[in-house]
Amino acid sequence: MPEQTGPPNHHPDEAPDSEQVAERPRVPERPAHRSIGDIGLVAVGGATGTALRYGLTLVLPPVHGIPVAILTANVVGAFVLGLLLESLSGLRLDRGTSRRLRLGVGTGVLGGFTTYSTLAADTVTLGLSDLLLAGAYGAGTVIIGALASILGIVLARRLIRPVIRQRRLAS
Repeated sequence: MPEQTGPPNHHPDEAPDSEQVAERPRVPERPAHRSIGDIGLVAVGGATGTALRYGLTLVLPPVHGIPVAILTANVVGAFVLGLLLESLSGLRLDRGTSRRLRLGVGTGVLGGFTTYSTLAADTVTLGLSDLLLAGAYGAGTVIIGALASILGIVLARRLIRPVIRQRRLAS
């Protein structure tokens, strides 16, 4: 007897009706840490983000000993991450394109682009010569980064999520 591949009473050459498709159980997605595709997205994104940060350090040299490239990377990364994650939160579930964007761009690219370990090391290095400047640089980067993230979230709520909502209503 041939193996049944579709719903009961379904001929393999016929397209199933919408009720039969809706009743099929969904195959759950693998957790991200067990999916080679998701791991690859994070790895490629991380390499891309790290290369972008390195390029930024080449075009933005330190100013008066302050590593402005690292400050810029962390603040811009915080803004884009807030914008991205808030935009994606307007989608239904963390699967498909939403999940790939979160992992590839959010975790991968922005995780490689931002660097709080270098921020910490730079803060210590600055502190060896100027404790006040080091404190201002370290705390200032974190505070400005937090504000940039909040700005990204606010912009996503006001500009991007309404577009997502409207497209969902139109379809």
